[in-house]
Amino acid sequence: MRNEFSRWLGDNGARDFNMASKAGWFDFCKSGPRPAPPVVTAESYAQLNKEERHDYEKVRAVWNANPPPMRTAQLNHAFDILDQVMASNHRDSNRLRGSAVIDAAPALGKTTIATHYARNFHLDNLEEYGNQTVDGSQRIPVAFIPLESSVTLKSLNQKILSFYGHPAVHKATTSGLAALAVDCVRTCQTRLIVIDDLHFVDFRRQRGQEVSNHLKGLANEMPATFIYVGVNLRSKRFFDEGLLGEDAAYAQTSRRATRVPVSPFTNLTTDGMRAWCDLLGVFGDHILLLKKKPHMLVQLAKELFIRTQGNIGSLTEYSEVWEPPNIASGGQ
Repeated sequence: MRNEFSRWLGDNGARDFNMASKAGWFDFCKSGPRPAPPVVTAESYAQLNKEERHDYEKVRAVWNANPPPMRTAQLNHAFDILDQVMASNHRDSNRLRGSAVIDAAPALGKTTIATHYARNFHLDNLEEYGNQTVDGSQRIPVAFIPLESSVTLKSLNQKILSFYGHPAVHKATTSGLAALAVDCVRTCQTRLIVIDDLHFVDFRRQRGQEVSNHLKGLANEMPATFIYVGVNLRSKRFFDEGLLGEDAAYAQTSRRATRVPVSPFTNLTTDGMRAWCDLLGVFGDHILLLKKKPHMLVQLAKELFIRTQGNIGSLTEYSEVWEPPNIASGGQ
């Protein structure tokens, strides 16, 4: 017999979105926030049988591992810059659009910022223009393209075609793949393309410079705005396209692209610590703990900062197994 926890899991378990395909991307965009699971206190937990406890722990694991996007100062700042860059989307197709580069250290929520901004754009675009283009093609406002290590011109084009589900993805030549990719973007009226994990490209090497030039070529031919996401792209010479010395001054990427920095939280200033405590307050309201008390995480702000160094990714990973010391000793 199913209990209330197994029923919740049946509707709200871990979601498997293959966002590298249009079907998975659409599923991600259509997915709403999970409804709050049943509330369990330490007292009511003691009354659960073995099966119910097992199911509740699975509920707790899913819920704590999947916090909703939190409107941090970093996210709001990034969204403001992306809105400015997206204004170039209104340019005629013969004019170049701008691009944005979300560039930061690991575990700061770069991909989360990009995907949720793109999700909002996707939903707004479909609401305004409908699910089909004038010629009857499926409208796909956003393409999400995650890269892999050792990316090449051919594999990049294949990634784009794979997103659209094009049957020629493994058949056409490199140049043919590029032409088909441009055709997919134009036919489906894609207006935003997210290139994730761009740090896999080494722009200091010939292959990386070829990919950089190819991305510029695609931006010239595709009537879409690009958002690039990667780790420490400035130090990897993405903005100057791997060029050195005086040649770097001729790099076009630095002129076309707007860098979107994502900073870790800080405990060195009053404003920084206040922002960290605001985040902990919101996050503390979300996570499930049997002996949770109001403002519990805020009371542990300094210790949590030491353990996570102000990285939101580290905080969410830590919460999945964390038992707060002193305050909730003896149980979660």
